[in-house]
Amino acid sequence: MASPIHVYRGSYLESVHEIHVAVVNAAGEVLYSYGDPGRLTFPRSSMKPFQAVAVVQTGAIDHFGYEDADLSLICASHSGEGFHRSRVMNILDRINLEEKALQCGTHIPHDIEGYNKLIRNGGELTPVFSNCSGKHSGMLTAAVHMHEDIHSYREFTHPHQQRILEVIEDVCGFPKQEIELSLDGCGVPVHRLPLKNAALGFARLAKPFSWRDGERSQFLERIRSAMTKHPEMVGGTDRFDTDLMREFNGRIVAKAGAEGIQCLGDAETGIGVAIKVADGNARAASVATMEILKQLGIGDEAIYERLDEYIKAPVLNARKDRIGHIEANFQLAAGERVLTRS
Repeated sequence: MASPIHVYRGSYLESVHEIHVAVVNAAGEVLYSYGDPGRLTFPRSSMKPFQAVAVVQTGAIDHFGYEDADLSLICASHSGEGFHRSRVMNILDRINLEEKALQCGTHIPHDIEGYNKLIRNGGELTPVFSNCSGKHSGMLTAAVHMHEDIHSYREFTHPHQQRILEVIEDVCGFPKQEIELSLDGCGVPVHRLPLKNAALGFARLAKPFSWRDGERSQFLERIRSAMTKHPEMVGGTDRFDTDLMREFNGRIVAKAGAEGIQCLGDAETGIGVAIKVADGNARAASVATMEILKQLGIGDEAIYERLDEYIKAPVLNARKDRIGHIEANFQLAAGERVLTRS
């Protein structure tokens, strides 16, 4: 099988990336695949919408009067831009907690301009700059509302982490006793399950009432609506999730994860897609996503033209010169073709 993602320097092939893809409907049927759709995977931050379901179902969002933009931020891997940070701080203020309550650690944000300004002004990185600070503020919101310990909210045994596990079991259709756990980059539990089950979760997120009626579908619809109405909160300026959801104007809900994960759901067809770049390099994920959307007939030429930087993604040098590109070179197979798990 030829490598599905090609990286060119000039006109010369320099590198390749292998991918695994699952395209699933809300019933769990694998409609299309590439590689191993059953590959056991940590979907990483792409599970944030389902982690947010566990917050919504406690009633905390309504109790504290959160807006849709707040809920979208709770699902985010944000860029640490000013509007992200101020909203996280506002969430903490409403639950009467200080920034030090966030246990997500910190890192240099995607918003390099803002980071450089911070350094020039003699500031230092704090937890609010973490791309997971929105998620952590949501977990704290639920713990405060449920009168649970706020110091151990990251622990596997904390009631809120158990709520999250139950949501993922239900929405992604995979028994919780078979979900393997480890720690994510921000210190909270991360869940290992088959790639096709992550895709199933996004099929149900995209069109929840085609899955079933009831409160959980209402929660999913609320989260989908918040993310697609406020895509700037999910990522930020020049971020793929944000640009994709904005261009599709509510049709696509999308969430990336670290180590080359990209998941999305289509509200019109009710299908979910999950992608894993085998070597973990995120630069291949957006290119693969756009190729899959084109093969599935989702979107039109006008949308593809506006998202062209993700279809034939540029390779830049240190001078910001375009010296190559990344392109897709694969065809989805109908149905499920399970290859060797790794």
